[in-house]
Amino acid sequence: MTAREDTLRALESEVGVLIRRVRRVIGVRARAVHDELQPASYLILTSVERDGPVRASAISEQFDLDKGAVSRHVKHLISLGLLADEKDPADARATLLTVTDEARTRLADVVAHRQKGLSERLAEWSDEELASFVGELSRYNSALNATIDA
Repeated sequence: MTAREDTLRALESEVGVLIRRVRRVIGVRARAVHDELQPASYLILTSVERDGPVRASAISEQFDLDKGAVSRHVKHLISLGLLADEKDPADARATLLTVTDEARTRLADVVAHRQKGLSERLAEWSDEELASFVGELSRYNSALNATIDA
């Protein structure tokens, strides 16, 4: 095995650890927003906050989920008071989804807690190390996107 192959195996291993941690953290963040919020619904909620107002079909495309699954998540988020639906002014047959003020407040609290935790965990990293890591991670994600989009 070459040194590059060893390095690629190590990369796969570290990415695997990262994925497992991210899955666990998403569950923790979801419950911080609402005790009954599931991780998948949390991801949809944060997407609507970032991109909204959006149609459910856009969520379906973004997450590669069937419309029925998205509909169930959306109904649950509405029942928790975290999403609201309204008629699309451009097409009265369509509905736009937006986050509620309550959701914005709760998500802002989660973001503040997350930023504080990141700052504490990476306190020993220099600004240059942090910027370098962000740059390389962005490059890695771009390489993955190019493969997925091909």
